Amino acid sequence: MALLNPGSTGTGSSSNSPLVPQSVDALLTSSAIFLVVVVNEDAEAMASARETLAGLSDLVKTVGFRDTAAQLSCTVGIGSRIWHPLTGREAPAELHRFPQISGPTHTAVSTPGDLLFHIRAEREDLCFEFERLLLRDLGSAVTVVDEVSGFRYFDSRDLLGFVDGTANPVGPDLPDATLVSEEDPEFAGGSYVVVQKYLHSLDSWQRLSTEQQEAIIGRTKPDNVELADADSGQKSHKTLATIEDEQGEHDILRDNMPFGRPGNGEFGTYFIGYTRRLWVLERMLERMFLGDPPGLHDRILDFSTAHTGTTFFAPTATLLAGLGDLPDQSAGAAG
Repeated sequence: MALLNPGSTGTGSSSNSPLVPQSVDALLTSSAIFLVVVVNEDAEAMASARETLAGLSDLVKTVGFRDTAAQLSCTVGIGSRIWHPLTGREAPAELHRFPQISGPTHTAVSTPGDLLFHIRAEREDLCFEFERLLLRDLGSAVTVVDEVSGFRYFDSRDLLGFVDGTANPVGPDLPDATLVSEEDPEFAGGSYVVVQKYLHSLDSWQRLSTEQQEAIIGRTKPDNVELADADSGQKSHKTLATIEDEQGEHDILRDNMPFGRPGNGEFGTYFIGYTRRLWVLERMLERMFLGDPPGLHDRILDFSTAHTGTTFFAPTATLLAGLGDLPDQSAGAAG
């Protein structure tokens, strides 16, 4: 998909050059790496990060050429703290730090992160090699604050045993749900990204009956059939994660991955959501952690604890490639 560039970007792209979105809608793969880094606070580090991002598509080609059928891709998100120093632009309309959501029982924590690299492929070794070369290029300019390797689990199930991502938009609904458009034309073709690392209390979850688990999730476990919404009182995860208003239902794209180390008792889900409208995803999290009605939180949180929470904006591949043309004096250290 290519969109018309609405104007001069200050990154070397002309006003009539096409805007090419990143691979937000890449197919679900067998392996993924979620890498979050903080860029060090000096101009040299910012310049190094900028140069690396500008050459990212070439790195994908270099590694992915070894097996093109493995569909290697990398989507990059940029956080609010370094957006202006890195790009020389004002921020997208909704971009801000992930807001901590403190409910009466559970909290969606807010954690640091300047750059997100969502690396996907059908082969784990390609994801590994890409990350190795990426971090070599970034060098001392960044500090890794989170690194998770995910895998596909059976028929796209999470470690709780339920199919994940069933409600994802498809066809023409996909770009409409994920890509910014005329509401913020300077950043058309980009997407807001939220990531959270959840760790599960698997022993406690498995002590529940299948019927109790299904009531919490809102779907049947064996065949993934949607259950009816509750008319009042406690709502299921499926219902709380559905956002509707007078314009209808607002979708997001989830590309979650299970991860774990059984020897360490670690079992988790790495949540990643892409959205055209950041408020939709934030409303979803508010309903989960605060409850709707208030006080009746999403019961999945009694078994799944959020250990990270960070917001990014994934600009177009066109904008990323143009970062190499940005004059050094256009961007300083992050404040």
